[in-house]
Amino acid sequence: MTPEEHPITPPPELVEQWAHLPADWNTVASLIAQWGADAELEACCEWLAKPEVALTGKGPNDLRTARRPKPKPPSKEEALDELYISFDRGYLKKEAADIIRRALESLPS
Repeated sequence: MTPEEHPITPPPELVEQWAHLPADWNTVASLIAQWGADAELEACCEWLAKPEVALTGKGPNDLRTARRPKPKPPSKEEALDELYISFDRGYLKKEAADIIRRALESLPS
């Protein structure tokens, strides 16, 4: 996820305001951190207020999972694609590429 795709990316007009602040980076960093913390707090409050959350009594671990989901591991096909690209570019010897390919192909899809 790129910074632009993150759900709590500041709006462009706010970033523009920050760009014109004095060169005191401690002040700028504090404002940015405060904005991010406020945005995250609001998002957490919204999540906790959802009826399906309130009724099921979900707790801190559920909140953490909802707000910081773990990235999906690459699929077998993606790994094989990367293997072929690496081999084609000369990053791997044929024997090493064959061992890795066989291991990946032995995994369930």
